[in-house]
Amino acid sequence: MRPDDWHLTEDVHEFLSRAGEFLRSRPALHTMQLTVTEKHRANGKHTHTETPVFGRLERDGEVHAGFYQRAATGPLSLTSVTREQADALAARLADLSHPVPGVSADHDASTTFAEAWQRRTGAEPVVTTRLHLYRLGTLTPPDPFPEGRGRLVGEQEREHLIRWCREFCVDVGEQYSIDLIDAGAWADSRFGDRNYTFWETPDGTPVSMAASTSIVGGMVRVDPVYTPAHLRGRGYAGAVTVEASRAALDAGAKEVVLFTDPGNPTSNALYQRLGYVLLTNFTVYDFSSAAPEPEAAAEAA
Repeated sequence: MRPDDWHLTEDVHEFLSRAGEFLRSRPALHTMQLTVTEKHRANGKHTHTETPVFGRLERDGEVHAGFYQRAATGPLSLTSVTREQADALAARLADLSHPVPGVSADHDASTTFAEAWQRRTGAEPVVTTRLHLYRLGTLTPPDPFPEGRGRLVGEQEREHLIRWCREFCVDVGEQYSIDLIDAGAWADSRFGDRNYTFWETPDGTPVSMAASTSIVGGMVRVDPVYTPAHLRGRGYAGAVTVEASRAALDAGAKEVVLFTDPGNPTSNALYQRLGYVLLTNFTVYDFSSAAPEPEAAAEAA
């Protein structure tokens, strides 16, 4: 396998014309690549974000892997790769002097690329995030169900949404999105293109929120789910997740997925009770900023 089997482009339309079918072949596992490329395809570039990069591994007209990188400051979001494919990608990016601050993928692929990048450049990988990816089996509403109802969120409630999404980012330490929201670049953040559901109490007070992506490749991702701290433990998160999941199924989604923090046993147990089944684990690595000496890179090759 040659490094130049990996093709890079800043044109999302070109990328999808070649790699779209591959991404749609495993929509649950490719949830991030599908939703991000669809956002760029539909909306184009935004003024507050850097130019994204898309890459595909193609040999003899067949695509075997792919990635996107939101900007030079962001990690690669990579599909599954073999060691040989990861080595070829690391060589291609190193040859181009392309910045790679980190990688995000299913655990095996992420680790495989991290090791290949370390061999190529000497950059040391450090785990920063671990995630579970769940896929919905049979939706099972909680019993008892909290009083109230779910409803779609209207444009007039935009400020409420922005405030809650920012609070969610603070809770999980998502500084990149906080910076975009604070800069007034809501549309550029990962929240700007979502469909939102509120769970509200009988008196009409919103108490929990769930967002979901639009259907792409037959897949919807529920992300994020947020309940303010003082309202937790009352069943609202489960209720609003059921509403958002049911809406996705009613709209025609074949697969509904969501990510969780493995360190939060409460949320993991909740989603399993609702019918979500663990699909795989994701790992995010950051790479040390120290650049290797040219000789060291050559030896790694």
